[in-house]
Amino acid sequence: MSALNLIISALLLTAISGLPGLCFSRFSPWSQRIAVGFMSLGALAGLAGAGLALHHAPMTTAELPWPAIGQAMIGVDALSAFFLVPILLMGGLGSVYGLGYWSQQRHPGTGQKLRVFWGLLVAGMTLLTIGRHALSFLLGWEIMALSAFFLVTTEDQREESRRAGWIYLVATHVGTLTLFGLFVLWRWTTGSYILTPVASGTLSLGLMNGLFFLALFGFGLKSGLMPLHIWLPGAHACAPSHVSAMLSGVVLKTGVYGLVRFLSLFPDPPAAWGGLLLVLGAISGLLGVVYALAQHDLKRLLAYHSVENIGIIFMGLGVAMLGRSTHQPEWVVLGLAGCLLHVWNHSFFKALLFLCAGSVIHGARERRIDRLGGLAKVMPWTAALFLVGAVAICGLPPLNGFVSEFFVFLGLLRTALSNGAGMAAATLVPVLAVIGALALACFVKVYGAVFLGTPRLPPTTPVHESPVTMRGPMLALAACCVLIGLAPALVAPSLDRVIAIWWPGQTLTTPRLALLAPLNEISFLAITLVTLSAGLVWLLAPGRRRIPRVGTWDCGYAQPTSRMQYTASSFAQSLVGLFHWALRPHRVQPRLPEPFPATAAMHSHVDDAVLDRMILPAGQRMERLFGWFHRFQQGLVQHYVLYILITLLLMLSTLISFKDLLVRLFAR
Repeated sequence: MSALNLIISALLLTAISGLPGLCFSRFSPWSQRIAVGFMSLGALAGLAGAGLALHHAPMTTAELPWPAIGQAMIGVDALSAFFLVPILLMGGLGSVYGLGYWSQQRHPGTGQKLRVFWGLLVAGMTLLTIGRHALSFLLGWEIMALSAFFLVTTEDQREESRRAGWIYLVATHVGTLTLFGLFVLWRWTTGSYILTPVASGTLSLGLMNGLFFLALFGFGLKSGLMPLHIWLPGAHACAPSHVSAMLSGVVLKTGVYGLVRFLSLFPDPPAAWGGLLLVLGAISGLLGVVYALAQHDLKRLLAYHSVENIGIIFMGLGVAMLGRSTHQPEWVVLGLAGCLLHVWNHSFFKALLFLCAGSVIHGARERRIDRLGGLAKVMPWTAALFLVGAVAICGLPPLNGFVSEFFVFLGLLRTALSNGAGMAAATLVPVLAVIGALALACFVKVYGAVFLGTPRLPPTTPVHESPVTMRGPMLALAACCVLIGLAPALVAPSLDRVIAIWWPGQTLTTPRLALLAPLNEISFLAITLVTLSAGLVWLLAPGRRRIPRVGTWDCGYAQPTSRMQYTASSFAQSLVGLFHWALRPHRVQPRLPEPFPATAAMHSHVDDAVLDRMILPAGQRMERLFGWFHRFQQGLVQHYVLYILITLLLMLSTLISFKDLLVRLFAR
């Protein structure tokens, strides 16, 4: 069976996975089990097809009948297969995780809805990834966009979920309209909706820039690139945790895939494109981690780290674009390898962290960081797996985040050895280092406040570890993080095949990744660190020697309480103050006018710079400005018919005037 046939089978299985459950009672567990079975079969079939396309099979295509245009093309190559791996892997693991986290018995009102749109989401992403025609791509894109909206608003009885869902829906359809404009311009310039590379000299510089900026806006909005990230924090925070893992780990990458695929169609891109991608990536990475430091909600904090990691991915893509513009194959290999491998790595460790956050919410019924603490004693599996994800996202060896960020570092450092555009890119090396340092500080804060110390929850609150159906997917993702960190040479051939697809015609001059990056040395360093860490744990294990149990150092207090330990907010206060110019936190501080004041509280909040400070205030001003228009809304049908008639007359007159203008321009 060919790779494309396996992937089409996966698409169909995942699309219908939630439908059989609608025939069962809302309280029947069989609806969920059948959905998980279909989704697992689809994921296995799709992963097998992606594996064939990545390692053995050549590119295969097929044509589908389409009304009005004849045929719409689909196909699978190494680039499609590379992005299909996290889509299908997370599709299968997330459905299994939902057995314990969002069971049908405990959520009879929303369980069936969630599984129907979960399957459609995976199917939509699969379709857009194999789409080689604008319409097949847009069909998958719209299925994905609408399914994600219904998943974000799973708990639609909550105002917060509805608000996040509508913001997401508006943002994603602005991006979709931009893509409509992109593909119409592509059809006008190339004469076809088929997404194939154009010959050198076919497009003028103005047309190329127009296509690039439309693609950057449309795909950047989906990927959450700052300042186009407005939908991301709310949607990630309000959705069920395995949906948040899918949104952050996979859905964002469809925007990256769209941009990577579209940029591969241009033979001679300007160097300014790579420089712009580098700058936007650096801004997104730095401000994303800074905003994460100031968050008090565990899932919202992880959401801003998605903005940070998308910035790192765009920095790698920017290095590759600079290399393509200046014909530097080493830059292309290192930059694109870092970009693509970080797509995988972020899909694994960010999905792991969101699933661990869901485990915390499932076991403690709380996601506010300052109200948690000491969970490692009662949730050891979750604590250990969250630690794996935290080390990976900070870019520390011996896990996978270090490998992809190291490739981006090497690509940036290579540019320092050249003149021209490369020198500007080299100045961003310190920015990438600062991003890593701030990420480390942020996760020290999170892990210490949530899992270490003494519990802050009331003693009457029952806290328990997650069931095996939730721990299994987390273990699988943690294993992926460890495997890539210990043996990056395993993924190097796949990256080489994708790079050859992205930069066609350069196979003979493009070096292999293994010749540019010290893969064996990375493996040796990782294995050495794991061995030393295991030996240290074995030597210090409590079972080897008798360790007396004593109370925590209490600074001389007679009756210490959990309130005397550091909170996450106090830990990050100095760093938040350092970036006060960007965060501008709001602090509500009580006044103490008397020697014996009443009970008071202090809290702080950081608004999003784009959504809360720019877009929403502008929308409110527009609403007030056009408030006078409500007088025309009288509820009378004859008035509305008159409005429609006036609108049609205005549109016809405008169209006639525009047509005359075009005739005069072309007549000259």
